Amino acid sequence: MSNFLAYGLKASLSGCLFLATAAHAEISQKVAPDFTLKSQSGENLRLSELRGEVVMINFWASWCGPCRQEMPLLDELYAEYQPMGFTILGVNVEEDSSKAKALLDEVPVSFPVLFDNQSQVSKLYDVIAMPSTVLVDRDGHVRYLHHGYKPGYEQTYQEQVRALIRE
Repeated sequence: MSNFLAYGLKASLSGCLFLATAAHAEISQKVAPDFTLKSQSGENLRLSELRGEVVMINFWASWCGPCRQEMPLLDELYAEYQPMGFTILGVNVEEDSSKAKALLDEVPVSFPVLFDNQSQVSKLYDVIAMPSTVLVDRDGHVRYLHHGYKPGYEQTYQEQVRALIRE
């Protein structure tokens, strides 16, 4: 491995960790940009087709440790609130989706996983950290934006999902 490549990998990993610890939630009211992406099952999913549901969009990458830690917790959240009109779209941001698929074999989830191989959706949502989580209300408005993940954030997600489901 070249020194440049090793440095880049080390910088990417430390950047992921820094961004994960620098997380915060922003509150917004803008309309969530619509998108269509291919899912793990091979079908195309469009965000606007989920209008009427509370949607969590979670941007993640297989190389991101906090993303790996968060995935099973998101799956528990999905299982609990999906019957009440809640869904999660796990959006993998890597060019090569084979690494994401390998991770999903290790850490399977029941919510839809989509592949943003060309970073088009990531750019639409101004993703600046891994993971990044966006909560969209039933009317299609971005209500919360979280950058990064640390243990305990799932409690905040749960409170916000409950509040949006009740609206």
